Amino acid sequence: MTKIERNGRLSAEDWAQAALDQIAEQGVAAVAVEPLARRLGVTKGSFYWHFPSRDALLVAALERWEKVEQEEVFGQLEPIPDPRQRLRALFSVVAHEVKSHIVYSELLKALDHPAVQPVIGRVSDRRLEYLTASFRQVGLSRTDARYRAQLLYAAYVGFLQLNLQLHQTRMQHEEFEAYVEHMMDTLIPSS
Repeated sequence: MTKIERNGRLSAEDWAQAALDQIAEQGVAAVAVEPLARRLGVTKGSFYWHFPSRDALLVAALERWEKVEQEEVFGQLEPIPDPRQRLRALFSVVAHEVKSHIVYSELLKALDHPAVQPVIGRVSDRRLEYLTASFRQVGLSRTDARYRAQLLYAAYVGFLQLNLQLHQTRMQHEEFEAYVEHMMDTLIPSS
């Protein structure tokens, strides 16, 4: 990562993004002030200008991930009026967000960390609520919509586990696209 400058100084957001990059590369435990300062090409003093502690930086990074994910994923789906098309767009967007998958997978590994657990809880609840509401909009009963949302979310987390944590061979592009299409055809009810 290259140094990000704004008026010659790094912002708290720059530090939070660097921490997220570090989480993606080496996990939550690897977030530390000195290595991040070296990575950003600044002194530790820059860090302490914005944060009182490493834990405060970690919280800011997690909040940034949660906010950006919410705005980028769900924000771009809001204008799609047809719930089936919205679900298909969600599948497509989520399937092609590699870095977000890596961060999420690393956060799942660190669920015992007191800053990570509530964020993962909120994100998971929000995702399940969104999916349940979407499946309700395509005509499933409340119970069936909830079950379908849970099935889809479990498939997503399981796919991450297989590919990122168990280091399974990455699918070729065509195979991956066929897999995503199969998931959509299987899980999104037809009209």
